[in-house]
Amino acid sequence: MSDVHADTVAVITGGTQGLGLAIAQALIADGCGRMVISGRAVAKGEEAARVLRETGADVRFLPCDMGNAGDAIALIDRAASRFGRVTALVNAAASTERASILDATPEGWDAMFAVNTKGPTFALQRFAQLAIAGEYAASAVNILSMVVHCGQSFLSPYSASKAALANVTKNAAQALRGHKIRVNGINCGWMDTPGEDEIQRKFHGAGPDWLAEAEARQPMGILVKPAHVAGLASYLLGAGSGVMTGALIDFDQNVTGAYGE
Repeated sequence: MSDVHADTVAVITGGTQGLGLAIAQALIADGCGRMVISGRAVAKGEEAARVLRETGADVRFLPCDMGNAGDAIALIDRAASRFGRVTALVNAAASTERASILDATPEGWDAMFAVNTKGPTFALQRFAQLAIAGEYAASAVNILSMVVHCGQSFLSPYSASKAALANVTKNAAQALRGHKIRVNGINCGWMDTPGEDEIQRKFHGAGPDWLAEAEARQPMGILVKPAHVAGLASYLLGAGSGVMTGALIDFDQNVTGAYGE
């Protein structure tokens, strides 16, 4: 275990499973001993926090609906109240409901943007406000997606919401750099997570062998793994990434803009 994050106090939205949980594990492995993970499923969240506490870290689960901006703001306040400050924020919670430009509804569009853009934006706002008031440096990572470059036709609202959050990431980085608050984003490719398994079965009629079949079609023979991205997130949140801010990093085996040979 390293001590890179010995002084880090982290909040991870969507930290109860998949990538968010992997980032929590990576931060703890790098020395973070104070952390709040959030999500909507209370039983799952409490169990995830219990397991993370077995490492010796002080990890608490706080329920939060990121589709409610007030909840997102209150999450940061509650974490700061418990630990005195919050120096690292990861916005990993997201909705991935399917819809195309032809069948998206106004209600579905609003719900998608509430969870994927508005909630994370106001969590970031409150995080930055507290860091500025407390006069301490801080770092945030927004979990984005390769769909910010376009996305599949059945991901129209999702792609738009993540593209909007990508702009928020860069705009916030510009606004906050003078306060020593860094904001970066990771554009994740197709990832092997419990949430993706559920989506494949729910929306695409996938069978039990979908993952093996999908990975066999990939250039490197696997989907993106949460642990791989988690290491990058930990790096971006730590002092080792120096002054890096406003970066949107493509984390995928498919190269944007490339054409078939």
